[in-house]
Amino acid sequence: MESLKEKTARGLFWGGMNNGVQQLIGLLTGIILGRLLSPGDFGLVAMITIFSVVATELQSSGFKTALTNLEHPTANDYNSVFWFNIVVSVCIYAVLFFCAPLIADYYHRPELVALCRYAFLGFVVSSFGLAQSAWLFKNLRTKQQAKSGMTAIVVSNVVGIVMAWQGFAYWAIATQTIVYILTNTLMLWHYSPWRPTLSWDSGPVRRMFRFSCKIMASAILTQVNNNILNIILGRYYSAHQTGHYNQAYQWNYKASYTLQGMVQTVAQPVFVDLNDDRERQLRALRKLVRFTAFVSFPLLFGFSLVAKEFIVLAITDRWLISAGYLQILCLCGAFTPLCTLMSNLIISKGRSDIYMWCTLALGLCEIALMLSLTSWGVQPMVVAFTVLNIVWLLVWHAFVWRLTGYSLLMLLADILPFALTAAATMLITHYATCRISNLWLLLAARIAMAGILYLAVMKIAHAKILDDAIRYLSRR
Repeated sequence: MESLKEKTARGLFWGGMNNGVQQLIGLLTGIILGRLLSPGDFGLVAMITIFSVVATELQSSGFKTALTNLEHPTANDYNSVFWFNIVVSVCIYAVLFFCAPLIADYYHRPELVALCRYAFLGFVVSSFGLAQSAWLFKNLRTKQQAKSGMTAIVVSNVVGIVMAWQGFAYWAIATQTIVYILTNTLMLWHYSPWRPTLSWDSGPVRRMFRFSCKIMASAILTQVNNNILNIILGRYYSAHQTGHYNQAYQWNYKASYTLQGMVQTVAQPVFVDLNDDRERQLRALRKLVRFTAFVSFPLLFGFSLVAKEFIVLAITDRWLISAGYLQILCLCGAFTPLCTLMSNLIISKGRSDIYMWCTLALGLCEIALMLSLTSWGVQPMVVAFTVLNIVWLLVWHAFVWRLTGYSLLMLLADILPFALTAAATMLITHYATCRISNLWLLLAARIAMAGILYLAVMKIAHAKILDDAIRYLSRR
């Protein structure tokens, strides 16, 4: 029988494969769409994204996490959640359908009425796959989840590119999202052996709701936190300026989520399995933190290093403003996967209340800070957003320390060697290559030099996490 360590390693491998492929395809698609569409097209979609993601969290209501936290969820538990999600999603869509004119009035963009009513269909479709997704997640079927995600990203991106090429403007972006959700849902049904029945028992939903409602509230707050600048910029600035920021946000998200999604695939199920053994759970947490830091800091610091060259070469210099925002956001993105790990540990302990209140506090700080800086311009707002989110890692850690004994010294010992090495590597690379004028040569030189330097330092320092990764990949 496969051990928990082997399941975790397999989960990280397939989680990494899934997110790596999705972000690589997303990279290529982003380049093509960035050339075919205008900043205004991206800006319009960014303005309404918050409503779609909040509606998605409302209809799911945190039950995927709640099911995962159950030691032995039954078929009746999954069935109860399945029908609840569908009923709630239809009701929410009906409300948003009639609220679309109010959303358009808020942004002073009448074309948003039709776009809202179309784009919001996505969360209705996603409600049909949540129970299947929860089953696969609970049982660490990461390979099946990876295949579902990779198939969906290929199909949806082809559709999005064809529509953009044919001149459908922002409709192409909205359709791409809907096709992704539909394809992924169909694939989840294909891989999950669980099937719903027509009889519905509301008991399991009621029992789980006390825990899941806090997860739902936290997830909504997280989405608001992530999209706060899109919301405020869409209100106080033009669609063009919002589009430039959103382009930077999307590229940072693609890079950060490559690792964040990989870790998130296994973190909560593993922590739940180890709840009865505090010492083993702490060791697992520290190993995941070290692995995350080992990959996250060079990846995101490196992306910040080449942001200007990448943006200009990939989507032309009309997006150059986005490059400056991207350089800043990548610094925040390096810490995001670590915050995700901390929050997953808190959830696995059944403390969804801590998760909710901590997320709420972050959101309130972000809103107050962003509103106080609206007259300063976009860049100061991006800097403030980045600094606050980096500092907030210490807040998450404070709660993890109380629950597990994971001290600040342990945290610093686990992440500082990788963070400092990555930062030094990028600085050396920047100054060593700054005289290269050809952008293609500069991009290639910086990627190659930074990668070789970082891995060389890790090898010389005998970083155990590097040896473990090489050993596992060689077996694969």
